[in-house]
Amino acid sequence: MDELDPIAEGIRRYMEQVDSARDLAYKRSRSLIALCARTIRAIHREEWAAAEALLAEARAATDDLVGGVRDYPELYFAGYTQDAVKEFVEGNLVYAMVRGRPLPTPEDLGSEPNTWLNGLAEAASELRRRILDLLRHGQMAEAERLLDAMDHIYSTLVTFDFADQITGGLRRRTDALRAVFERTNGDVANNIRSTQLEAALKALEVKLAGLEER
Repeated sequence: MDELDPIAEGIRRYMEQVDSARDLAYKRSRSLIALCARTIRAIHREEWAAAEALLAEARAATDDLVGGVRDYPELYFAGYTQDAVKEFVEGNLVYAMVRGRPLPTPEDLGSEPNTWLNGLAEAASELRRRILDLLRHGQMAEAERLLDAMDHIYSTLVTFDFADQITGGLRRRTDALRAVFERTNGDVANNIRSTQLEAALKALEVKLAGLEER
């Protein structure tokens, strides 16, 4: 049993390293999530320069987070790490969709494929707020463009019919996206009907005014 002590000591040193990396990763993940929330807020406010600066800051924070746990699979694949990376993916995808730019790939963002898909689902759901803002400002064409994007994303995600252990819980987020899309689709349809009715009433008023002048 003389060999037990050095074996145990080696394991203890490794676990101390993991524990330190875990504490740092948890702090970094919380900071990254906060950065991504600020990014989304800047996007909705159309503060494009601020959003781009925050995305750059979030990328550096993501690199720090992932770099600190890459050698420890139990930390790299931990929920708080992948959730934070998912938020980074979401922020980048929302920005790309709102600005009409190509979607960055998982490789571009340094994310796992399933984390990217979950970020895509949440990014599509986040478009609802943007669409409602556009409707309030009468920007129907842009609202319909983003609604079509939501529909395309949902139609794509629903085809990933794999176990949750593979997709990282994608099915639940896809179901949530479906509910958000249906509500948003209803809001857009109601807005279109309201706009058409208003136009018809105005046309009728003009016609009646013309008849009264005769």
